[in-house]
Amino acid sequence: MPDVGIYVATVYGGALDVAEQIAPLFESAGYGVEIHETPTLEKLVDPRPDLALFCISTTGRGDYPGNFTGLSSALEQQRPSLQGLQYALIAMGDSSYEESFCGAGRKLDELLTALGASRVSERLEVDASETPMADDAALPWAEQWLEAHS
Repeated sequence: MPDVGIYVATVYGGALDVAEQIAPLFESAGYGVEIHETPTLEKLVDPRPDLALFCISTTGRGDYPGNFTGLSSALEQQRPSLQGLQYALIAMGDSSYEESFCGAGRKLDELLTALGASRVSERLEVDASETPMADDAALPWAEQWLEAHS
C-alpha cells in the first residue's frame, strides 16, 4: 500500500482542516495516511513517504507558520538531498497581500525542487479572498489528482 505523509503548516488551523478533509480521500484510494502537525526533517525522510503532501498557509510577509519552522530551518540549513521524493503542495494565502500571497508555499516549492524533490502536480494556490473555506478548492484538486494517479 502506498503511503502519503501530509505535512501541515498552519497558524489558525485552516491548513490542518484541509489535511484532515483530504486524508479520507487518500485512505479510500488505498493510501496509508499520516498527518504531521509538527513536521520535522526526520518525518519527511525516514522513512520517506511515497508522496509528501504539503498543506501550507502563509503568515507575516510570506513567512512559514511557527509549527513549520523546524522543518523549514532544517531544509534550509542542512540542505539534504531529496532526490526521489515526490510531492504535491497546497498553498493558502490572501491575495489582498499581493507581495506575499502564498509566499510560504511558493518558497517551499522552490526549496524542495532545489533539493532534488519532484512535484507531481501543479501547485494549488487557494485565495482566502475568493475561497474562504480552503477545502472547497482543495478537495476537488485532491480528487482530480487521485483520479489521474490511480
